Amino acid sequence: MSLPSPAPPSFRPLTWPLLAVGTAAFFTLGVVQAMYGPAFGLFQARYDVPTATVGLIASAHFLGSAAAPLPMGALLRRVSVRAGTSWSLLVLALGMVGVVLAPAWPLAVAAALVGGLGLGGVSACLNAAYASVGARAVNLVNAVFGVGSMLSPLLVAGLGAGGPGGPFLSVVMLCALALGAGRVWGVPEMAVHTATRPAGRSGVQVGLFAALLVCYVGMEAGYGAWMVRLLRLQSVEAAPLVLSLFWGALTAGRVLMGLWGARLAPPAVVLACAAVLTVCAALSAVPGVAPAAFVLAGLALAPVFGTVLAWVSATLSARLVPPLLVAGSLGGALAPALLGTLLAGGGPGAVAAGLGTLAALMGLFTVLVGRATPAATLPT
Repeated sequence: MSLPSPAPPSFRPLTWPLLAVGTAAFFTLGVVQAMYGPAFGLFQARYDVPTATVGLIASAHFLGSAAAPLPMGALLRRVSVRAGTSWSLLVLALGMVGVVLAPAWPLAVAAALVGGLGLGGVSACLNAAYASVGARAVNLVNAVFGVGSMLSPLLVAGLGAGGPGGPFLSVVMLCALALGAGRVWGVPEMAVHTATRPAGRSGVQVGLFAALLVCYVGMEAGYGAWMVRLLRLQSVEAAPLVLSLFWGALTAGRVLMGLWGARLAPPAVVLACAAVLTVCAALSAVPGVAPAAFVLAGLALAPVFGTVLAWVSATLSARLVPPLLVAGSLGGALAPALLGTLLAGGGPGAVAAGLGTLAALMGLFTVLVGRATPAATLPT
């Protein structure tokens, strides 16, 4: 099965038909990505599994989502983005049906792994396609991901009275809507940009882009994992609210970048964000100032992901986006554990130093990749 898509022109203006499938699909991905944690109690009640075990279903999902982009990147050399997206949406829906219907806990965990593979496939296909369209498009669709993540706990609360069936079947319905959006409005294919670059330097550029994304994902995951604990150590009672504002700022910043940031040079955007994040990290250990610093950090993180992917697409190839997503996931896997070790050994100040180091390294890699990469005009 594949979704019909119009032939991609090199630089397409942002229109609803162009963004429709990305809006529907990334909202779906945001919902399912944030659904497992709030649903832990539903799984425990249904399968009678202890607290120490219930997290396996989320781990299986994230393992699948991290494993999918690399093979999908290779597959996109043979199939279209619309085919990869539609089949991945079907795999995601199949996994969600399996989570609902699984008669035993191991089968539910296996179904979550399948769903994660589908999610990772959709993310790889559409991030590559929208990155090739430009910084505006990729930032806007990733902002919708954040909206889905913010609404996901409400779906679990509202539909979870009878167990995990209601919330996870809603994801199946959202997958169907995303497939329908693709059938009606089409799926953008990867636009091919010709960029002049020194021979033999592409490997260096890829490595620097990968290191940059490791730092970015590490900060996003690190703030998300430890913010509430750090604020509670500073006796901030509204710590969960600050975390919600952090994710809200991340979403709002991507929308703003999508609307008005297209003509800014990618190195300048990412370097400015790194500078602000370095300051935010330092202020995160200061009582009374930390909540504002955390929210500002969300706003500063917002433009980085989409801008870097568009930068990669314009200077190298959009086909490198999927493997770079896998590289970035290393930051998400390593940073929370590392920051936890720093917190145990040195307190909030050590965590602030760790976050500041990641921000400084992101700035350094931005400068280095800028020197290794010729100027390129990103599509808007």
